[in-house]
Amino acid sequence: MSEKLFVHQYQDLITLFNHCFGKEFNTRLIKGDDEPIYLPANEERSYHAIYFAHGFFSSALHECAHWLIAGEERRKQVDFGYWYMPDGRTAEQQALFQHVEVKPQALEWILSKAARHKFHISIDNLNGAEADTVAFKKAVYEQVVRYCQHGLSPRAQKFREALSSFYGQSTVLRAEDFSLEEL
Repeated sequence: MSEKLFVHQYQDLITLFNHCFGKEFNTRLIKGDDEPIYLPANEERSYHAIYFAHGFFSSALHECAHWLIAGEERRKQVDFGYWYMPDGRTAEQQALFQHVEVKPQALEWILSKAARHKFHISIDNLNGAEADTVAFKKAVYEQVVRYCQHGLSPRAQKFREALSSFYGQSTVLRAEDFSLEEL
């Protein structure tokens, strides 16, 4: 099926994610508003919530990638205990941002391929200092190759397989299916 004919609806991601992890991990993927955020269960909400921005398919995949990478202790913290500084970061802040974004963006790329969805690398600093996008793209690509060679975590593999099955993609993860030129 051609990518142009494929309709990507965030509701499908919500259904797939919640089917894979809702009961076992008491976690739900939820369409949010402006900023994505992960909120662990508390007195007001009995489940862990992954909110993605504006119903954007790519935002949902990206936030899922963060959750799939986060270990048990990180999943007990708001936004997994990471800092987030909005657009307008200095060069030093941007370098740190890019360092912590390599694995989530690599996994998002893998999930995007499984869903037949175009992946766009995100520097996320349009109003800040210029970033070394070439080095960042190379680091993300190299992380994808490592994931292909060494495998994904069980949760990431489970979600990738669910996406692959739903979107009619191969469940075999191969480095040859990715290229630096795509970025």
